[in-house]
Amino acid sequence: MELKSGLSAFVTGGASGIGRALCVALAKKGIFVTVVDTSVEKGEEVASLSQKENLKFHSGSLKFPSAIFVRCDVTNQGEVGAAFEKHVEVYGGLDICINCADIETSVPFYEDQTDGSKSWRHTFDVNLLAVIDCTQKAIKIMEAAKKPGVVINLGSAYPMISDPIYSSSKGGVVMFTRSLSSYKEKGIRVNVLCPEVKPNSLFKILVSRLIELRRLNMWVFSFLTSIEALLPWIQSYKLLELSSYETGAFQLITDESKAGSCLLITNNGGLEYMPTSSQEAKNLAVIPSRLKNTVSSVVNSTVEIPHSFEQLIIHTLSRNFRNATRTVRAPLKLPIKADHVLLKIIYAGVNAGDVEYSNNGYLSGTKEEISSKLPFYPGLEAVGIIALVGDEVKNLKVGTPAAILNIGAYSEFTMVPSELIIPVESPYPEVVAMLVSGLTASVALEAAHMESGETVLVTAAAGGTGQFAVQLAKLAGNKVVATCGSKDKAIFLRDLGVDRVINYKDESVKDVLKKEFPKGVDIVYESVGGDMFDSCFDALATFGRMLVIGTTSQYKEGIGHEPRNYPGICDILHQQSKTVIGFNLGHYQHVWKRHLDNMVHLFSMGKLKVGIDPKSFVGVQSVVDAVEYIHSGKSIGKVVVCMDPSFNQKVAN
Repeated sequence: MELKSGLSAFVTGGASGIGRALCVALAKKGIFVTVVDTSVEKGEEVASLSQKENLKFHSGSLKFPSAIFVRCDVTNQGEVGAAFEKHVEVYGGLDICINCADIETSVPFYEDQTDGSKSWRHTFDVNLLAVIDCTQKAIKIMEAAKKPGVVINLGSAYPMISDPIYSSSKGGVVMFTRSLSSYKEKGIRVNVLCPEVKPNSLFKILVSRLIELRRLNMWVFSFLTSIEALLPWIQSYKLLELSSYETGAFQLITDESKAGSCLLITNNGGLEYMPTSSQEAKNLAVIPSRLKNTVSSVVNSTVEIPHSFEQLIIHTLSRNFRNATRTVRAPLKLPIKADHVLLKIIYAGVNAGDVEYSNNGYLSGTKEEISSKLPFYPGLEAVGIIALVGDEVKNLKVGTPAAILNIGAYSEFTMVPSELIIPVESPYPEVVAMLVSGLTASVALEAAHMESGETVLVTAAAGGTGQFAVQLAKLAGNKVVATCGSKDKAIFLRDLGVDRVINYKDESVKDVLKKEFPKGVDIVYESVGGDMFDSCFDALATFGRMLVIGTTSQYKEGIGHEPRNYPGICDILHQQSKTVIGFNLGHYQHVWKRHLDNMVHLFSMGKLKVGIDPKSFVGVQSVVDAVEYIHSGKSIGKVVVCMDPSFNQKVAN
């Protein structure tokens, strides 16, 4: 969101300290401000200062005050509601909400002999419950207006032994805020600004440290000796300038990639995100089903029908996806067939097998025979919004979020038979991940007759389908071994519960399997091919089953697919009672719905996590880049393309 004149901001705790500084800083940008506080004198003073700053932008042109003060106790829900209503009444909407109001505990926790109702419980009411209340009210206003908005909450990263209630309440703000990242799908970003040390907290730090020494029975030192010992520690903390808060808040407002982020202001005034960018890459989106309808309000119940749309086509056969494809604009032919549905695609999933589809369209016959049927329409999975329904379609309505498993997903619109439509709660990218990638893992492991108590090896485990395979194997009660090619991917897999991660960049897969699993593994879920296939096949136990779901390592740039011979494999299969199972998801359509329903249930219960690769691909023209990215080996989780740039913009703002 661009900080520009005409926006409006609602700031609690705005009469002093950080809140005061932010009110004035926002006014200097020409932003209308509502100062919310219990102190009338100080609050009116800040509103007056903000009005003076706003005069540079709105001199004599406004019919309403550019800044107002509203007296409000943030623990009183009625007063909070009235304050928000006043803001909307004056400014017509709400763009920014900053929750700064906080207090420290009036009675030290270690000395509090009461039930806490007038001390630490009140601190929690102000510091955490009021933040939740104000955040919820701000989101509802932004949702109703269907406009982008930003909420910033003030948290704290420093545990103070002198005031554990303050620390825990502010820590709660951090976790509450980070859990609201899904609102980004509605164009609303909720972030937390988190100081390492507040400007007025140096004395508190000293007291905290002295209390800690006392509780550790170290009070035998003289006070002077303690101070002397603490001086280097104290000197390492520099008081934060209020300008650091202004810089941090403005960064969270303007950086449209941040949602649910915690921006730490360090003791030297620098800014640092928690988690770091490398940790961010492994974050998993686990969204309860009751929140999945948040996208629906971003997309209107009716979809604008264009005269033409962009789509990707395969115009020549080649395993070089870039050479085989091109983006074209096609006319949208109306009316649609009576038993068909027109789907506006929001997210399409990218799969390693796209390069194979561009080579033969999964058709049998000579190259000449297959070429005669060009063009082909790539893309095997997508979620979107039903834009039109045919006259004979009675069970589906325009505006319904839906998924498809059908060719032609790399397009802004696609027309499919109604029986292929899978209604979903919202067009989330996580739903895309459950289609080809999730179904491949779930159905393939069933095809391998996976039981409990087995050892399951998954290659390329941090990819779109691998992440499902490792989790489903763990949920079935198995020991899971996984291969990957980076430290970030290894962290990602450990978070999924993998028992042994083998980073093939650091250690030999073959050697690890031979040394640590001398009896072999029972199931191999294999998608790499080449040398990886050899190493895993050698590690297969007697009666072991090897699932071949792909051979990504054999797609060579500029060459295409490089076939591989496996001499002697028949003898080994016979002698050791091993099994190699070829798997193609298209042959198992009769069980898709059962497996998809099971995964959606696990996902809604929080038992199944879905990792979406953080790299952004927007528009039909970015599909080729996304396909090449997945073959680069850099992806973590499912790679998706947002087919509607305007929708992507709504989500990002």
